[in-house]
Order: sequence, then structure tokens, then C-alpha cells
Amino acid sequence: MTAAATRQDVEAALRGVVDPELGADIVELGMVRNVTVQGPVATIDIALTIAACPMRDQIESDVKRKVTALPGISEAVVHVVAMTPEQRADLMAVARRRAREGAAPTMVNPLTRVIAVGSGKGGVGKSSLSVNLAVAMQLAGFRVGLLDADIWGFSVPRMLGTSDRLEANADRKIVPIEAHGIQVVSTGLLVETEETALMWRGLMLSKALEQFLRDVAWDPDLDYLVVDMPPGTGDVQMALSRLLPQSEMVVVTTPQKAAQKVAARVADMARRSYMPVVGVIENMSGFTTEAGDHYDLFGVGGGEELANDLGVPLLGRVPLDPLVVSGGDDGSPVVVAHADAPSARAITAAMRRIVELVPPAEDETCTARIAVLMAALGDQAPGARP
Repeated sequence: MTAAATRQDVEAALRGVVDPELGADIVELGMVRNVTVQGPVATIDIALTIAACPMRDQIESDVKRKVTALPGISEAVVHVVAMTPEQRADLMAVARRRAREGAAPTMVNPLTRVIAVGSGKGGVGKSSLSVNLAVAMQLAGFRVGLLDADIWGFSVPRMLGTSDRLEANADRKIVPIEAHGIQVVSTGLLVETEETALMWRGLMLSKALEQFLRDVAWDPDLDYLVVDMPPGTGDVQMALSRLLPQSEMVVVTTPQKAAQKVAARVADMARRSYMPVVGVIENMSGFTTEAGDHYDLFGVGGGEELANDLGVPLLGRVPLDPLVVSGGDDGSPVVVAHADAPSARAITAAMRRIVELVPPAEDETCTARIAVLMAALGDQAPGARP
């Protein structure tokens, strides 16, 4: 005789029930709360995101069908309850992790470091920092790409002084344009004029980002890809974390409390999407006149407080500087046109800190580490040259 099904058999069968919206089985998602087997009756407690979940009938039907197919089980009783907010958060964390792990490949080399520059709101100078950080990396000798993911509010082409158009190569892949020694892709290089409005809904925004990652012939030898993110925590941010699991976030804020609290949201989004936060850059951090008088026009300490709250380093404080504005309007990034300006020095220092925290992948290989170790041992060896 065939042995009667056990509780473990029922749980194994339930792994064949997939939530059609989240694309994962209900056991992995933590939706199965309890299973009991008494003779021919199996009782299963299922927790759905909401009691009135549109997929409830399908999930219940699939559960009963899978369980009653087990030997010795003739009836499956399903009790459905609604998840608590904490349980919903856990479920979404699992769903996000699976989406990242199952993301289709992009044209970005997995060894390329991806630095997403994000903020919770607009107007904090995120695009200026993205452009200048990317150019500063290039000046430091790295191979760098810059993706303008602010699909609606593109400004990168003007800040880099380019009006070239994106074109496809023989393999029907989009070829990035080059400006200031970096590879650049932006919707601003596709539209007719800077004033053309892109009236796209959220799904089209994430699809545009997807195309910029899958259909662009990015240099496979890029050390860094800097991504200028749109403000907020919407479709584009979620798509990036799914498509580029190696992404890491630099959060931009101004010193004022209101901006700091909003910036905390994008950091929360990054962490809930399994995107590490590298650190915080405080922009517009005071203004110093030619006479040496200093004014904290937007308050004091917001960047440091945010960094402390997040448990990450404050990468730098970039002062208010008219040269950043004029450089952006003229297509001459301040780190190139005015390298000795206080703002340029602060941005370059922040770039160096980012590179220190997120070194090029080739610098982290086992071979490189062994070489460093051997060099250190050699320096300590008797008779070693100083």
C-alpha cells in the first residue's frame, strides 16, 4: 500500500502553486501559514496580501487540486486570511529578490560597477553631480558611461555640451555618443529639441530604461556606469534594481531637514530592492562670497544626519557655486573648466571616496588581492628595498 501523505508532502505539493502576479510559489513567498493533516483531510491556512485578492479563487483552486492529488488526501480545506503589514513587507522583499535574480541579461558587463545617483525629490542638483562625478572618474583614468535615466526631465546632453543623435550600428544596437571622454545615452539625444515634451506613462518609462540597458552597445570594458536617476521611488528606480543587480546607490540631499527626510525615502527604496547605499552627498552646502563671508542658505547638517541615520559615510559636501550652474548651461562641467573651484574639489573628493568604497571589479579579483599581498610581504622581507 502507498503510504499516506504527510505534512511535509503537502508543503512540497504547495510549492507547485504559483502566485500568478508575483511569479513565485506560495511557500517561498511565505503565504502558507499552517498545514495540518488528519486522516484524509488536509487543512491549509493561506495568507494573501489582502483578503479580497483578485487571485484568491485561482490560488484556492490550485491548492485544492495539488493537495488532493496526494495519496490518501481526499479533501483539502483552505482557510484564507489577510496578511499583516509586516507580512506584506516580507512577501514583497522575497518578490523583489526573485525579480532581480531572474532578470534578463543586459548589454552592461556584469563586472561594470553601476553607481545610481538618486534623490527623493527634484531640485537638489542630482544631474549636475551625476555629470561631474562621471567626468571626474574619466579624468582619474577610468572608463565611464553615463546613463540619463531621467526620461522626462533629461538634462545631461546640455550639461555635457552635446547635441549628437543616437544611432544604431550594424547589429541594430544603439551606439552611445561620446562627450568629455565618457559614453552617454539619454532620451535628450533622441527627441527633436530640448523643449519636446515626452508624454509617456510609467510603463513606458521603465521600458525606455530597459531598452537603454539591453539595446545599447555599452563598452564591455567600462569600469563604471553612472546612472542619473529621476526623483522619487517609482517605475524607473524599481526597473533599475531588477535589471542591474550590481547597482549601488549614492543619495543626494541638501542640508535642509525637508530634503533630508525626502532623500531617506529613496535610500529606503534602494535597500528594500537589495541595492546597497554607498553614501550620501550633501549638495548646496553653504555659500561663501568672494569676501570670505559664509552663508548657510539651506540650513546645516542635513547630509551628515541622513548619513548617520542610514549608517553610511558622508561622501562630501558640495558648496553652492555659480560655476556649477554656468558650466552646466555651457556644457563645460566644473571639474573640467574650473578644477580648482571649491565645488570641483569637493566633487572630485567625493568621486575618490566612491571609487575607494566601490573599486573597479578588476581591482577586487583574487589575483589582484594576491598581488597586493605578495607586494606587502615583499616589502617586509629582509633586504627588501624601501
